[in-house]
Amino acid sequence: MMMKKQFWASTLALLVLLSMSAMAVTGRYDGQIEQAVGQKIHDAKRLQGVNSSVGDGIVTLTGTVGLYQDKLDATKKIKKVKDVTGVRNDITVAGETVPDAQLEKKLAKQLAYDRVGYYDNAFNYVALSVKDGVVTLSGDTVWDPPKDSALAIVARTPGVKDVVDDVKVLPVSNFDDSIRARTARAIYRDSVLGKYAIDPVHPIRIVVDNGHVTLYGTVDSAMDKTIAGMRANSVTGAFSVDNKLVVN
Repeated sequence: MMMKKQFWASTLALLVLLSMSAMAVTGRYDGQIEQAVGQKIHDAKRLQGVNSSVGDGIVTLTGTVGLYQDKLDATKKIKKVKDVTGVRNDITVAGETVPDAQLEKKLAKQLAYDRVGYYDNAFNYVALSVKDGVVTLSGDTVWDPPKDSALAIVARTPGVKDVVDDVKVLPVSNFDDSIRARTARAIYRDSVLGKYAIDPVHPIRIVVDNGHVTLYGTVDSAMDKTIAGMRANSVTGAFSVDNKLVVN
């Protein structure tokens, strides 16, 4: 028992010694890091209100910027500095304040016109909400570009103080791709629903996840919503259809 206690005591002492050695090595470069970070901030016009401090290779950023995108850019710039092991971004977005309803309306319009003309436009659905300048994005996209594009639009919009990313990128699936294509044909080739294919900004959104189909968007009447649901349910291979279309 005594030998076992001595073993664990020696092991603990060794771990403490290694930890202290690692911190000493990391902290040795703090002065150089602080100088390099200060230069990065000085050279960036949009980061003139940002301050920094360094401890054990970790850079803490404080102060203010005008846009949320500037806050993101600050982290990217500092991560490139030699010997930086991490970045804590406590920067405040202090640009203009826009009422939530006004900001949400503006962003909704920008997102509606984003990526119009791309083949996957009807198969992505991104929703948003705004509370005290914090924008929450949710929904599903077929792959990364639609999600990245939506986040970029929000980050560059004045009035946005922070962003919550709840957008899911759907898994790659030939099975789902087949259902997407056949559901789109069933809906848009219908004589009543064909008009929604003409408006690329407000299509009927067809989201397919592991064989489950969800319809999003706005339609002109309850009858259009019902027909869209019927057409989606007629597609062979779809496990279920959730009709979340909203009647205008």
